[in-house]
Amino acid sequence: MAAAADDGSKSPVTVQVTKLQFTYPGIDGAPPPGAKPLIQDFSLTLRAGDRCLLVGANGAGKTTLLKILGGKHMVDPAMVRVLGRSAFHDTTLTSTGALSYLGGEWRRDVAFAGFDVPLQMDVAAEKMIFGVQGIDATRRDRLIKVLDIDLTWRMHKVSDGQRRRVQICMGLLRPYQVLLLDEITVDLDVLARADLVAFLKSECEERGATIIYATHIFDGLESWPSHLAYVAKGRLQFAKPISDIVDMRELSLMRAVEKWLRKEIEEQRQIRKERLANGLPEFEEQNVDGTRVIGESARVAVRALNNGWAGGRLHSTIAGEDQYDLSSNRVLRL
Repeated sequence: MAAAADDGSKSPVTVQVTKLQFTYPGIDGAPPPGAKPLIQDFSLTLRAGDRCLLVGANGAGKTTLLKILGGKHMVDPAMVRVLGRSAFHDTTLTSTGALSYLGGEWRRDVAFAGFDVPLQMDVAAEKMIFGVQGIDATRRDRLIKVLDIDLTWRMHKVSDGQRRRVQICMGLLRPYQVLLLDEITVDLDVLARADLVAFLKSECEERGATIIYATHIFDGLESWPSHLAYVAKGRLQFAKPISDIVDMRELSLMRAVEKWLRKEIEEQRQIRKERLANGLPEFEEQNVDGTRVIGESARVAVRALNNGWAGGRLHSTIAGEDQYDLSSNRVLRL
């Protein structure tokens, strides 16, 4: 079901974020007491054909936001709508390829080796790319040409940049309607990045796709975005068409972003200076350490139960609790 247009003269709305609040859950699947929202009161509307550049400092919340839009974190269905549907609850969005997310790392979990192990198995690029079923051959050939992929490449012998090209190719094989990119061009050389950016622009202009692209690399992007969203400390500072941003009329894209980030860091330094002058720690203390609540809030914290947040374990892991004997992870949590 496609998203309906809210104005007959405009393209249909494809991404709708409304007053989004998000905090990473603790061991019980709920935000730990005392934890501050990572993303607060965030609202954004994008339409078919929009190319939105998502900018902000490290830790601003860009990756978390993209993962929420990509359906990787559960939020209230009314807060995030992609193509008129809940990004998390409607799994057909990603299974059909209508919604596609490409992150900065191509990794997997391997038993006894840990999490996020780089994908470096001995397999040919051709086998991986041609192994994706139900793909239009013309589109596949075009992507192989755009990304200049040698189908004989072996994944355990290629460079990071070459491996990245195969990742991008596989991620773009299906004709998406909404594409989320998180630092995806970090390993690409100048030519590969320029050709990819041109391809993505044509996707929006020719097919009406919507793309949100988070990056710190602005080379060759001056004419790419139609919109720009600036995020600082989990809050949307503004989201506007490029033509409506005053700084962009006088500065290059990189210089404009640099100006905003320098202003942001100066404001943070002033706040820390005032805290020190008032006898407070320079940095605001955090009450949460990973998934364990510490400090005063720990005294009123709810009992930690495994309700599905720890994969495969649906029973209490606290000794003495009901169904404790059925738990597959019988440990005492402190």
